[in-house]
Amino acid sequence: MNKILVSYFSCSGVTKDVAIKLNEILKGDLFAIVPTNFYTDVDLDWNNAYSRSSIEMKDKSARPKVRERVANIEEYDIVFLGYPIWWDEAPRIVNTFLEENNLVGKNIYVFATSGGSLVENSFEKLIEAYPCYHFVSAKIFNRYVSRDEVLDWIKY
Repeated sequence: MNKILVSYFSCSGVTKDVAIKLNEILKGDLFAIVPTNFYTDVDLDWNNAYSRSSIEMKDKSARPKVRERVANIEEYDIVFLGYPIWWDEAPRIVNTFLEENNLVGKNIYVFATSGGSLVENSFEKLIEAYPCYHFVSAKIFNRYVSRDEVLDWIKY
């Protein structure tokens, strides 16, 4: 039996809602990627070139600190990784998560939320940045994700 981790980063709650729904369907363990310093509405203002999120996304080496790592990451076979798409990419805190947790040998499914971006570009950038990880597939969901959508996507 595969042990599943559903991990996610969420600021507005949309990605969190999707992660909770996925976890209800998949019967895994839920893990929130929580920044040490929470993002405020001002931090998330993508129209402001000087907002925290804008500055982080311009700096490919930015790695926002997270409150905690997954304590027992070695126990999981499958990891679902969710995030909102920022500037057509995964937020830099997702890189922090990927670099602080050893996911070698695990099947990684990426799910994202977005107001209009597609998931493919952010998924390809993760594959390029972490060639030692096995990224299986990626999908965009809205907060009303259905059981059939999830099961049709993963088919494992």
